[in-house]
Amino acid sequence: MSQKVADRLAELGITLPEAPLPAASYVPFVRTGDLLHVSGQIARDEAGLICGKLGENVDVAEGARAAETCALALLAQVRAACDGDLDRLVRIVKLNGFVNSAPGFTDQPKVINGASDLMVKILGDAGRHARSAVGVAALPLGVAVEIDGVFQLR
Repeated sequence: MSQKVADRLAELGITLPEAPLPAASYVPFVRTGDLLHVSGQIARDEAGLICGKLGENVDVAEGARAAETCALALLAQVRAACDGDLDRLVRIVKLNGFVNSAPGFTDQPKVINGASDLMVKILGDAGRHARSAVGVAALPLGVAVEIDGVFQLR
């Protein structure tokens, strides 16, 4: 892992997980030119999947923490795509956030802020990105949040 990003992660007390393996018939990322497209990363921590529905049995703060785990998994995939050198990451281009939402729940942006804020905390201006935050009726395995992303690499 690169020294600059590694130092910032250590400063923040953050350890990236291993890049999760695909759970079905797809690849974890595809590089085309200087863009890296990372498949959706689902909410998961050391205890396992973070499941639930926002506005029903998961509150916004819990959802934001779930989004943070997705952000860390995204960075783990970027690290894998860069052969361990996160300094090859130029910037995050776009994140697409999907929130498992109960009818009437409208705070999807606040949930996905968990990922966006963490990316900026770790990467500074390179972590600022375009974004979508979408409510959905269900997500794979009942998870609360899934996020995919596009990253620019050198």
